[in-house]
This record gives sequence, C-alpha cells and structure tokens, in this order.
Amino acid sequence: MGNRVLDLTAARAQLLREIEREVRETASYTGRTKLRTQVMDAIADVPREAFVPTDLRAFAYDNRPLPIGDGQTISQPYVVALMTDLLDPAADHVVLEIGTGSGYQAAVLSRLVRRVYTVEAIAPLSELAAAHLQRLGYDNIEMRVADGYQGWPEHAPYDGIIVTAAAPHVPAPLLEQLRPGGRMVIPVNAGWAQDLVVVTKDAAGKVTQESVLPVAFVPLTGPHTDMRN
Repeated sequence: MGNRVLDLTAARAQLLREIEREVRETASYTGRTKLRTQVMDAIADVPREAFVPTDLRAFAYDNRPLPIGDGQTISQPYVVALMTDLLDPAADHVVLEIGTGSGYQAAVLSRLVRRVYTVEAIAPLSELAAAHLQRLGYDNIEMRVADGYQGWPEHAPYDGIIVTAAAPHVPAPLLEQLRPGGRMVIPVNAGWAQDLVVVTKDAAGKVTQESVLPVAFVPLTGPHTDMRN
C-alpha cells in the first residue's frame, strides 16, 4: 500500500471532519445531521492505530475498513460512529457486542457505557483483541469466544446490542436478550446487499425494525446451523 508517515493528531482531526461530512451527506437516510458529542469524543479518544495490523497503521485514520486477518475487517470509522450513535448509549448501560474483531468497536463503546460484553467466533481474533484492550487499559470489557448468533445469555438482558457482521435476519436469541426499552443495531440481509437496521423493543416487549442505511459487512460467522429462527 506504499510508504506513508502518520501524523496522529492531524490524522485524527481529519477523520473527525470526514465523519461529520459523511453524516451530513447521509442524513436523508439516517435522519441525523450530526452525531452526539459524546460519540465523537469517544471516536477521537480511542487510538484506532492500536487496533490494526502493524503494516497498516499508517492508514489507521483513513475513513474506510481495513483487513485484520482471518477474512475479517475493522469497520469504517463513520460506520462505527453511526452505529454507536444509533444505539443511544448511556453511562449506566450494559451492552452486548457481537463480532469483537479487532476490539475497536468495543473500545469505543466502553467510553460511553458501564459494561461491554463482546463475543467473537474466531479465537485468534479474540485473543488479539484481548491483548489490545488489556494493553490500553480498557477494564470494563468482558470477552468470550462463542457463536455470536446465540448471544451471551448469562449477562442478559442488555440495554443495547450491536452486531458488527451481517445476518440474514435478526437472530431470535438476541431479541430475547434485549431488555424492554432497549435497542439493537445490526446489518441484515444475505450477501453484500445489506441494510443497517435499528431494532427497538418497547416496555411491553413489542419489537419494531427500521432500515437506516445500505451497508456492506462481512457475514456473521460461527457454528450455528439453523438460521431460520
């Protein structure tokens, strides 16, 4: 990808401007002309260069996904910021993330909520993410290697659930683990023609879904065998 020297301060500032611009450009889809200050502060605070492979760190603040190994990617910063904002996180929330990947999204969430539980199906990625998070001192994140489709029922219900891989539909186990009044943000559909969907569960347990934006995520992986439920 060529040689490049990264000025971290300038690169972070430029990335924040690019996210703000893209938020404005996609407002007709999302209904949001800007993201909340706390979310943008979390994006600014988390060192994305620490979550990408060493040979790609010069590109860490490009507003695009980057490969992290095992066929997976670290998501585009704009998408991370938007999904975080759509989750409506609060300081007392407990959140479940499906698809730890590099650990970057979990790190961003950890700046905004009380506790993050995150599940990754690919053991080497989970181990690498754990090393990143431990080294950087993120101490309100708990991880496990498991089938993300099944969630993490031991710590349910969750105030929010964020899924960073695409499923053909919203997994029923995740709906069950979402607290009444909670929100889930998930890319849905088979293949690469996906919609970013916000799922809400009201106090009575009624579930509604709203498509927000066309997206392209890697597919949800894991040993689940029945994707019809």
